[in-house]
Amino acid sequence: MPNVLVQRLPHAQDLPLPSYETSLAAGADLRAAVEAEHVIAPGAHALIPTGLQIALPSGFEAQVRPRSGLAAKHAVTVLNTPGTVDADYRGEIHVILINHGAHPFTVERGMRIAQMVVAPVVQAVFESADTLTQTDRGAGGFGSTGTQ
Repeated sequence: MPNVLVQRLPHAQDLPLPSYETSLAAGADLRAAVEAEHVIAPGAHALIPTGLQIALPSGFEAQVRPRSGLAAKHAVTVLNTPGTVDADYRGEIHVILINHGAHPFTVERGMRIAQMVVAPVVQAVFESADTLTQTDRGAGGFGSTGTQ
């Protein structure tokens, strides 16, 4: 289990650190560090601050993912799912929320808006090739592996 250093920015001093809601949860909840309520209109998106900066160890990333409850109840999700926080990034983590619902959605201070999954990363070595090995699938793209 990697140690992740978390620094709260001034606008998040009263908010809790990311936390796992259950003992086997994969994602730690991120909270909105908005100063005042922020309304996201239907079809609109917004960049919501968390007030957190993190220092991930080398070889890890943090993935910012939607919370299923917001999606199921309000049709609100993370626009660039999953958002990636690289190990060398030290800026504030923001969450891009989009409202796919029919009604305005209000983001309140301290609201759990996303979850963050810390995961190992392997960097590949890319090499130029004139040909590639053949497979049964070949160049079959979207929907090519089944009819359902």
